[in-house]
Amino acid sequence: WFEWAIHRRYRPLEAPRTVTYRTKEEQLPTDPESLAMLHTIHQYFADTPTAFEACAVAIWRMIEPSVQDVTITQASVDGGRDAIGRHAMGPKPDRVVVDFALEAKCYNPEGGGLGVKEVSRLTSRLLHRQYGVLVTTGHVGRQPYKEIRQDGHPVVIVSGIDIVEALRGAGMTSAAAVEAWLIREFKL
Repeated sequence: WFEWAIHRRYRPLEAPRTVTYRTKEEQLPTDPESLAMLHTIHQYFADTPTAFEACAVAIWRMIEPSVQDVTITQASVDGGRDAIGRHAMGPKPDRVVVDFALEAKCYNPEGGGLGVKEVSRLTSRLLHRQYGVLVTTGHVGRQPYKEIRQDGHPVVIVSGIDIVEALRGAGMTSAAAVEAWLIREFKL
C-alpha cells in the first residue's frame, strides 16, 4: 500500500502455484480385502503383462463411461501407448470429443512404484490436444507424480485405490468376484 500511496506504483499480489499430488499411501488401499483384489489382478496377468492392457481399458471405462472407440495397440513398438481412444464430453446435443492415450502397468501393489522412465514414456508421446491415462495396479512414485503436475501434463493417474473403487462401483467387492470377472472377460 505504501508504494501506491507515495509513488503510485503497484505490485500485484501473486499466489505461488500449488502442486498437488497423491502420496503412495493415498494411491494404495490399506485394508486386506482391497489389497487382495489388486493382488488378484496382478497375479492373473503376471505371466502375460501385456494382456493387462485390455483390463486397464475396461477399468478406465468404469471410471469414465463416455470413453469410446478404444483401440489397443500392438504389444511391442507401440509408441509408448498401450491403447488410444476418444472421450466424448458434455451434453449429448453438443459433445466435444477429445483423444487420449492410455498406458497400462500391472505392478505388484506392494512393490516399488512407477518411476520417471515409465511415466515419461507416456508424457513424451502425447499428441497435441490429447490427454494421457496411466492405469497401474500399484502407485506412481513421488518424483514422477510431482513432475507430471508441476509440468502441467494432462495425465490422469488411475492407481491401485482408484481401481478398487471402480471395481466396487461395478459390484465387485471381493478378490473372488474380481477373479471371476477376470476369467470371464480376459481369456489368457
